[in-house]
Amino acid sequence: MVERYAREEMSQHWTQQARYAAWLEVEKAAVKAWNKLGLIPDEDCKKIVKNATFSVERIEEIEAVTKHDLIAFNTSVSESLGDESRWFHYGMTSSDAVDTGVALQIRDSLKIIIKDVKMLMKSIKKRAKEHKMTLMVGRSHGIHGEPITFGLTLAVWYDEMKRHLVNLKETQKVISVGQISGAMGNFAHAPLKLEEYAMKELGLKPEPCSNQVVHRDRYARLATALACMASTIEKFAVQVRHLQRTEVYECEEYFAKGQKGSSAMPHKRNPILTENITGLARTIRSFAVPAMENVALWHERDISHSSNERFWLPDAFITTDFMLHRMNNVIANLTVMPENMMKNLNLTGGLVFSQRVLLELPIKGVSREDAYRIVQRNAMKVWEQIQEGKKTTNDKGESLYLQHLLDDKELRKSLSEKEIRECFNFDYYTKNVNSIFKRVFKK
Repeated sequence: MVERYAREEMSQHWTQQARYAAWLEVEKAAVKAWNKLGLIPDEDCKKIVKNATFSVERIEEIEAVTKHDLIAFNTSVSESLGDESRWFHYGMTSSDAVDTGVALQIRDSLKIIIKDVKMLMKSIKKRAKEHKMTLMVGRSHGIHGEPITFGLTLAVWYDEMKRHLVNLKETQKVISVGQISGAMGNFAHAPLKLEEYAMKELGLKPEPCSNQVVHRDRYARLATALACMASTIEKFAVQVRHLQRTEVYECEEYFAKGQKGSSAMPHKRNPILTENITGLARTIRSFAVPAMENVALWHERDISHSSNERFWLPDAFITTDFMLHRMNNVIANLTVMPENMMKNLNLTGGLVFSQRVLLELPIKGVSREDAYRIVQRNAMKVWEQIQEGKKTTNDKGESLYLQHLLDDKELRKSLSEKEIRECFNFDYYTKNVNSIFKRVFKK
């Protein structure tokens, strides 16, 4: 329900009604600016600002004849006015209204995205603090490495989203730019003051040196910012999907009562939300390509950018908005299984402590090469026993690796039984978690 509402909220910024409403806002700002400069009489300015309106249906009817959407828009608006309509769109070119109008749509849409990001960060932070000391195994190449906590995994996610939040805010500044510089951007028919007054009215900054369009490197910056963030969200989704695998089963998307996983296999509980997010991220990344190709227009401009922007801009924002809400839903309701995390942490019979043992030996005067040989030799024995399906603990519940190390005569020349056993202490791996959290979650 929340996801659907979010999609509707964002979609409202990208309807035809919203598009023309943004154009009208720009045109009215220009009228006010001309009035301030003394060209348009006060009475005419008031009439335009108060009465100017349009009809989407009428614009489409006119455009069917003119084959030009901005001219159709101007005609529709003029029909709502009297003689004062002669001042509407005065000294402007189509892109002055179109590009500046799109800037308003983008700016307001980014406000929603930024709000979404803060929402997701809040959920991640809450779950990170909840599982700050929940032990699990860290993996590299998909293979067990060393003990970490699930809270640290979530702290990584939070920190990455923090960077995207900064990037989005900076991108919002870059993209919140408009123009009223005329057909070739030379201000031949309108003074620079007109643009400055109008942009101030709209809450935008003037394009310092436009030609006939707002430059598309700004749009490319937007597309890549959304694409990079989508890749990060996919990173979270892929992690959840891996942790939900039956062989791992450390986390699971919330599975509601009455939910079904498969039409053929009634037992299935599939990670459908995170799989959906992975697919959406691929789509959002695809928008970066046309956005970057739009940077190189012919001379002062052509119209090759216009057609794909009508698709990728609304689709990118609506999809990103939906994806952020869906990921927030996943994180907020994620089922975490600490017992299974601990079970998997012990799965390899203590091998996760190998580096701790390795680092103790040089302190005792053993060379790095000899230390590695001793530690690895015993680790390989454990791998062989795991391959044979043998238990990874003895009757006392002690790990295989600990047993092999205690029985290694060469190792015992350097480390006592107490020193070896101390290497198998989980607290060693969590001693800096609080300090890491202070760095990540500082205000």
